[in-house]
Amino acid sequence: MEVSVYNINGQETGRKVALNESIFGIEPNDHAIYLAVKQYMANQRQGTHKSKERSEISGSTRKLGRQKGGGGARRGDINSPVLVGGGRVFGPKPRDYWFKLNKKVKDLARRSALSYKARENAIVVVEDFTFEAPKTKDFVEMINNLKVSDKKLLLVLPESNKNVYLSARNIKRANVIIASDLNTYKVLEADTLVITESSLKSIDNFAK
Repeated sequence: MEVSVYNINGQETGRKVALNESIFGIEPNDHAIYLAVKQYMANQRQGTHKSKERSEISGSTRKLGRQKGGGGARRGDINSPVLVGGGRVFGPKPRDYWFKLNKKVKDLARRSALSYKARENAIVVVEDFTFEAPKTKDFVEMINNLKVSDKKLLLVLPESNKNVYLSARNIKRANVIIASDLNTYKVLEADTLVITESSLKSIDNFAK
């Protein structure tokens, strides 16, 4: 599959690049995508949730009423879970939600997500560029020229570029990522991928 290369002015350069078929042209595996997204979202969870159990509530241990004949549920002290303000039974505890996912499955999921974007013609390739200074105005002008300003876009760079990152930071529907950090969730979250030419060379390593 070949796509045209544009410059930041939105003009075709007259060149075309071939997208690697082993990355952008495979039959997508939906279950691999599901597992990769599930792992990514699980890893974002802090896992710091905590509720106090009966033994952790500050209160007297005096038995409030007699064991039988009260007409209600048996309860002991004021920390009982059946009373308002008492401890919680089987409440959440701090935990780590991380789980293992084989590297080959993650690679397959990422290539599947990229293949979906290629099928949808949601990939725009631009020639390598940089900004002399961080200016949101320059970034907005670029995405207007490329006609992707109305979409949620992910700009893929070959390496970290502070000026480009700072220029895009204030744009709500735009994200910047380096090619080596590309993952399934980020690809699927975006409506359109804007990929620089040099980034395609880095992405080709996904097939190895």
